[in-house]
Amino acid sequence: MKKWASSADLEGAIDFKDFEGTKLSPTEKNKSFSELLATQIMDVNSLQKEADVAVQKLVSGKSKNLHETMLAVEKAEIAFKTMNQIRTKVIEAYREVMRMQV
Repeated sequence: MKKWASSADLEGAIDFKDFEGTKLSPTEKNKSFSELLATQIMDVNSLQKEADVAVQKLVSGKSKNLHETMLAVEKAEIAFKTMNQIRTKVIEAYREVMRMQV
């Protein structure tokens, strides 16, 4: 059987000096999950729009900077994939809760 470590064993194992002075801003700690989720969705949407504008400028010849256009497109793609993975995990968690016996 595995023996759990006691608090005496862990004494001094973590140096909390690195965390001193680290505080959440008042706006961050008072946000609800739904507000945080809505903000993140709006951020992903704005990245998608910025990427679309960059592509349109490149195609129309208003911009010659392929590098910045590709960066905008990749940022938008990564943000969208991350949002999609979070959505998948939330749905899986919901289904798991619904399978629980009461």
